[in-house]
Amino acid sequence: MTFNELRNAVRGEVLLPEDGGFDAAAKAWNLTVAQPVAAVVTAEDADDVVALVRHARKSGLTVAAQPNGHGASGATDGVILLRTGRLNDVTVDPGQRVARAGAGARWGRVLQEAGPHGLTGLAGSMPALSVVGYTLGGGLSWFGRKYGWASDSVRAFDVVDADGDRSRVTAGSDPDLFWALRGGGGDFALVTAVEFDLHPAPRLYGGRVMWPGTRTAEVFDAYRRITENAPDELSVWFNRVQLPDGPPMVAVDAAYLGDAAEGGALLAALDKIDGAVVDKRAALPVANLADITAEPTDPAPAMARAELLTELDERVLLDAPLAPLLGLQVRHLGGALAEERSGAGARGAVAEPYLLYLIGLGLPHLKDAVVARRAGLVGELRVSGRKPYTFLTAGERAADAFDEGTLARLRELKRARDPQGVFRANFPVGA
Repeated sequence: MTFNELRNAVRGEVLLPEDGGFDAAAKAWNLTVAQPVAAVVTAEDADDVVALVRHARKSGLTVAAQPNGHGASGATDGVILLRTGRLNDVTVDPGQRVARAGAGARWGRVLQEAGPHGLTGLAGSMPALSVVGYTLGGGLSWFGRKYGWASDSVRAFDVVDADGDRSRVTAGSDPDLFWALRGGGGDFALVTAVEFDLHPAPRLYGGRVMWPGTRTAEVFDAYRRITENAPDELSVWFNRVQLPDGPPMVAVDAAYLGDAAEGGALLAALDKIDGAVVDKRAALPVANLADITAEPTDPAPAMARAELLTELDERVLLDAPLAPLLGLQVRHLGGALAEERSGAGARGAVAEPYLLYLIGLGLPHLKDAVVARRAGLVGELRVSGRKPYTFLTAGERAADAFDEGTLARLRELKRARDPQGVFRANFPVGA
């Protein structure tokens, strides 16, 4: 079957390198990641996904699915890039506390639909992320300390397997595949929709407080004290910020599943630090969750690295030079994220108490310096060596995210379910 035959088989657009618009269609959200794909297919519906998979299987080709490429790794040489952004239906059943999201649906839409019912999904900090891609990687939510990884809340996946057949995957219908898709990535089937539990969120309090960098030691001391005693309903992140040509700044981001008075009391240590230049803490609608960090949603040349910290080292986190990085962030983990759960997915529990996130601009004149500064900081900190799958970046491997037993089980399932290699995740389990 040729690409012309594929054009006749699908309703969506098929673009080849010689077609106008191909370069834009093939771009990842992270502009530092090149995607040398053979074709880009924009699916109109799940039937298009079926047709594409059957074409790839017959033609000996490989498919990589991305709604918009937030988690792109560049491992796409010669593949067909499947854009699922048009599979963006979202339905919410408030009585059952269940939501269903298509492969292209974004978290911002889910929160808009669920919030008025006093419910939330386990969204992260960026509303533009796709629900499916984020969940396949585990999904670290603002509410993870209370309810666990986003993948823990999945009830069912609608998938297209490597034979091009559709099925609904649950713990009862296909326990092995259900386990793998909950945090093990998208190497085993193409997910066209996910059904997941919603959680009570009748009240939400949070926001950012920011000070000049001269207050860094005081802010970090307050952060440490807050996180040592934080209830599971509270998540707090510490940030050092160094924008180009700007002064050093320090900030704390917080989200609390409760009312403003309780949240304010839990964060009272921050009120004792003078000189705040920004304080946006307030009661928030769930739909406004992304306002806490107000992260950019437009494509950008970003270079990030995440590590799991076994302890906090003030000497490095506070005093080490940050530039040319833009930011250093420490996220408090623990709570339900650290709990071993019966029937959990491939993501599993994470024992490390904090996550480190470093980010810089991937501009040509900065790349080498950004890589060196990240490596220098990590080399001075106590990290476990494992990474959350959902935080892997270009140049890293799935093997960095899983223990040997989990990785072996994922690889065995990949061989059994996709022996021809029809599917390739952003971070393939076999690599």
